[in-house]
Amino acid sequence: MSTIARDSDPMITFEPDSSRSAAYIDEKQIGECEFIEDDGVWTITHTGVRPEFGGRGIAGLLVEKVIDEARKRQKKIRPLCSYAAKKMYGKDEYRDVLE
Repeated sequence: MSTIARDSDPMITFEPDSSRSAAYIDEKQIGECEFIEDDGVWTITHTGVRPEFGGRGIAGLLVEKVIDEARKRQKKIRPLCSYAAKKMYGKDEYRDVLE
């Protein structure tokens, strides 16, 4: 059984075919931010990181990746997931992308 180096920096990717951003360390997925698209709106439904990688800001990087890609594609975001909602609502820097 191989182990994942917990102190390594994650690679954050956007995977449009899977409707998510994902975090990988040593080619193993350690987190994701999933969304559903409906009529030009991306509803973020889940953001999660494996517990042993918590507290490193990876969830925030995953949400930021979805936000960046939504801006590039001129989509709006509805943050249904509690983490994304807390990160985005009430912040001026996300006003342009919030539905």
